[in-house]
Amino acid sequence: NRAKARIKVARQHAKVADRRRDFHHQASTQIIRDSQAVYVEDLAVSGLGRTRLAKSVHDAGWSAFVGMLEYKAALHGRTFAKVDRAFPSSQLCSACGFRDGPKPLHVRKWTCNACHAGHDRDHNAARNILFEGRRIVATGRVETPNARGAPVRRAHVPAQRVEAGSPRKGQTTQAGIPGL
Repeated sequence: NRAKARIKVARQHAKVADRRRDFHHQASTQIIRDSQAVYVEDLAVSGLGRTRLAKSVHDAGWSAFVGMLEYKAALHGRTFAKVDRAFPSSQLCSACGFRDGPKPLHVRKWTCNACHAGHDRDHNAARNILFEGRRIVATGRVETPNARGAPVRRAHVPAQRVEAGSPRKGQTTQAGIPGL
């Protein structure tokens, strides 16, 4: 009976996974067909999975959905860019660019202290992601600001000339556990 119950549960899980995958395919295809450019925020899904939002984050399957968007954009010749997760999309005013600072999740509407424009948190973040995505596509690179606001690019690191642990000339290798 335990084996039969396990198989029943596994079948239900497979059904849910198939439906989620089908929904992701349909939604991503619709988005790519309707848009010339798609910009998404690169979320730390594994980090969000350790919060109280874990069930919602994992149920949404964000990583799989973004992967589908990315390959379908390339397939259909659309522009696709990921905005860095460190970009403060919900902290910046989309009207004047003033950074208001972090806000708790329950704050859904806020007013900019510099230009006094009223913002809905999600719409403001979407506008900021749009502007940043267009900048990334225009410049061709992602730059993150340092503490003083200057752009910082990761330094070019050349590959090692010799791979660590590779066999030397004249020595043979054997499959399995190396000889001691």
